[in-house]
This record gives sequence, structure tokens and C-alpha cells, in this order.
Amino acid sequence: MARVYNFSAGPSMLPEEVLKKAAAEMLDYQGSGQSVMEMSHRSKVFDEIIKGAEALLRELMNIPDNYKVLFLQGGASTQFAAIPLNFMNGSGKADYVITGQWAKKAFAEAQRYGEVKAVASSADKTFSYIPKLDKSEFTPDADYFYICMNNTIYGTVYHELPDTGDVPLIADISSCFLSEPIDVTKFGMLYGGAQKNVAPAGLTICIIREDLLGKARDITPTMLNYQTHADNNSLYNTPPCYTIYICKLVLEWLKENGGLEAMREKNVKKAKLLYDFLDNSKMFRGTVVPEDRSLMNVPFVTDSDELNAKFVAEAAKAGLVNLKGHRTVGGMRASIYNAMPYEGVEALVKFMADFEKANS
Repeated sequence: MARVYNFSAGPSMLPEEVLKKAAAEMLDYQGSGQSVMEMSHRSKVFDEIIKGAEALLRELMNIPDNYKVLFLQGGASTQFAAIPLNFMNGSGKADYVITGQWAKKAFAEAQRYGEVKAVASSADKTFSYIPKLDKSEFTPDADYFYICMNNTIYGTVYHELPDTGDVPLIADISSCFLSEPIDVTKFGMLYGGAQKNVAPAGLTICIIREDLLGKARDITPTMLNYQTHADNNSLYNTPPCYTIYICKLVLEWLKENGGLEAMREKNVKKAKLLYDFLDNSKMFRGTVVPEDRSLMNVPFVTDSDELNAKFVAEAAKAGLVNLKGHRTVGGMRASIYNAMPYEGVEALVKFMADFEKANS
């Protein structure tokens, strides 16, 4: 069996150990005589899985007791509406920073429900940087302040969080979830789709400070009301059972491999290898200002669309797949999430070096 190095932005690589364990347990999960795919979400066996996943997540992320952990469906994009419906209910105002496509979509959705302000944007330079924030532009009585922590398409990340004072900070952390330690107490809510670093597609995890719950608007659909799911321990309806099971396996893998501190060290090492090559290459260049570079998503280009296409095609033949960049950036993008081994980035850098020599 030949496994490729998969640089997809999502759904993305899962740890091989996790896939092997899931394969071994596919027909018979721990002596239950059934697959997790077919067991009742009300069963004692699954109850242990979902509770185990939450306990591991709390341990790894050091989530305080006054935060609820919700395992939901609908993707991160569903939260674009759920967030204003649940939280933009005091002054009816919110601040957003526009750092890419997903923040832009979240902003547009929130505008349907209240007075929403874009306090800063990096659209002027194709979202290639995180804009500096002027606190005088913040809305003092905003119900919340919203950011997309790591911008998957554009390869930028917040290395320093906005100081929002008493206004709850809400962050989409889909593409940096579990990649390094994060201080949960600095946020009113953290959320992310699982399909990049945590599990297969189909699961969205929301971590919400309890005092923000219970204030949803009357028009909020039952399924979009976070209180509904908090009151029912994410079991109000049938959750994405198998995805939660894989999530638990990934969390076990993270714990066995040193937790988030160790993962950060590995991710920094991988990213440095690739960025150092880009900074010294005469053919390839990164598209993000160095101070805002992501550890997870690395976009890069040559000066030729034809050369970009040739690189992507030849890389795929060499077992380095899903390197085509997003259409709004062009070129290439290497997503090097937790499951990407250092050897995968080494193989990419070697291929880039050989390609540069052959095409110079």
C-alpha cells in the first residue's frame, strides 16, 4: 500500500496510528460486537466515547469548568448565524476583523441580525497580513468581538490576540485547532470544524463560556440555540457519532505524543523548514508577511502561472498531493497540520529544490 503525503487544507491527513486503530475496531468496537458507525448514540458504549472525548479535550486544552464543550453538526459555517443569534442580543452590535474569506462570510451573515462593524481588514493586499488594530475603532458596547484565528486560504495567523477588554472575544480556530496551546480563558467562545486537525468532516466543536449561554433570541431555531445542546450534553439529536469517535482517537494520539506543547514544537520545526527554503529560493516565494505566517497553512507561488501548474502536476506524480493554492491566491499551498510528519515536509522541500534546478 502506497500512502501519499496529503497537503490538503481540509479534509486533511489523519494520524496513521488513528486510522489503523479505527480499521482494527471497525467491525467490533472493544468487544461490543458492533461498529461505532451503527451503535445507538443513547447506548452506554457511545456515552463513554463522547464523555471520554470531552474529558480528553478539556485536559489537553486546559478548559476551565465554567466553559461548555459542545459536539455539533453543520460545519463551522453554521456558526456564522448561530453566533449573532445567541450572543448579539444586548446592544445588538458586534465587531469583526476581516482577514480572509471565512471572516468575510461570518461578517456578512452577522449583518442580517444586527449592527456589525468591520473594525479592520487586510483585503487591500489579498489578506496577506493580519491588520494592526486601533482600539479607538472598537465598539465599546459591542456584544462580542470576532476574529478568524488562522486563515486557511491565506496562511495568516494571530500571534497576538486583540485586547477587547470586557467585550467577549470569539474566534474561529478551525485550522489551528489543537496545533499548539491556547489560553481558553481569553475567549468567550472558541469553535472550529474538525476536518483539518481533529477528525473527519462532519463535526464542529464549540467551547463556550457558560455566562454567555441562555440569551438567544426568540427567533433562534432550536438546533442553533447553544443552550439546547448544553442542556443535553450534545445529545439533543443524533450527533456525528463516528466522527466523535475518531476525534477521541486523535485526542488520545495527541496525549500519547506529549500534548499541545510537544505538538507546537513539531509544528514550528516543520514550518521553519519550509519557510526557510522559501526565503532562500530564487523561484518560489511565500505570499504572507513573515510576522503573520501560519504554522498550519503555507501559500507560495512562482512568477509564472504555467510554472505553478507544472509544479502541482509533477508534485502529485511524486506522491505530494493537493498542493494547488486557492483560486484567490493562486500558486500553491501546503497545509502541514499535526498529522503531517516532518518527513513529509522534507520530501516537499527536496522536490521543490529539484524542481527549481530543473526549471531554472
